[in-house]
Amino acid sequence: MKLVFATGNKGKLREAREILEGIMEVVSPADMGIYEDVPETGTTLEENSLQKAQAYKALCGLDCFADDTGLEVDALGGAPGVHAARYATDIARRDGLPEPPDHDFAANIDALLSELSKHPGEPRTARFRSVVTLLLDGEIHCFEGTLEGRIADRRSGSGGFGYDPVFIADDYPQCSVAELPEDTKNAISHRGKALRAMARWLQERE
Repeated sequence: MKLVFATGNKGKLREAREILEGIMEVVSPADMGIYEDVPETGTTLEENSLQKAQAYKALCGLDCFADDTGLEVDALGGAPGVHAARYATDIARRDGLPEPPDHDFAANIDALLSELSKHPGEPRTARFRSVVTLLLDGEIHCFEGTLEGRIADRRSGSGGFGYDPVFIADDYPQCSVAELPEDTKNAISHRGKALRAMARWLQERE
C-alpha cells in the first residue's frame, strides 16, 4: 500500500522510507509529478501538519502523512515554536528592521542567540517537537516526538540543518547536534520518534 509523504525534503523522505520499510511504500509528491507548494498558515504544529496532509491528499488522491516541527525554548516562553523557520523575520518585523527571508537559518540562529542574551542566568533548556499527521481511510491520526536539550552559547559543527549547530541534546551533552554522525542523530531525532510511533501503530493495526 502506498502512502504519500507531504514533503520535498530528500533527507526526510529517506528517513521515513527506512522507518516504514516493509510496512508501507512511501512516495513523495514529486514521485507523482506534483510540485505545488502548500502554505502553512496554522498557529500550531498540529494545524500545520494537518493542513499539509489534507492539501496533498487532495492533490494526489492517496492517503497521506505530513510533519511539522518547532523549537520550544523555555526562557523565551516557548518561542520560536511553530515559527521556527521564520523566527528572524518575526523578530525583525517586531523591531522595525529589514526582514530576512523565511528559512534563513543563519539569521534565525542569530536572532535566537540575541533574544536569549536578554535573559542572562535563566536556563537555556529547549526541545524540538515534531507532529506527524496521518490521513488514512478517511481518519486523522497524530503522532508526536520530542528531543530534549538546551541552546548553546555559540555555534559548533557543520552537519545537520536548521538550529542543529546551537542545539545540544540531553542524550549527547558534549557536542551540538550538528556534530553528531547522521545515524546517531536519526536515532534520537524528534521526527524519527514520531515516525516510529506511526510505524508501530500501523503494524498493530494489521
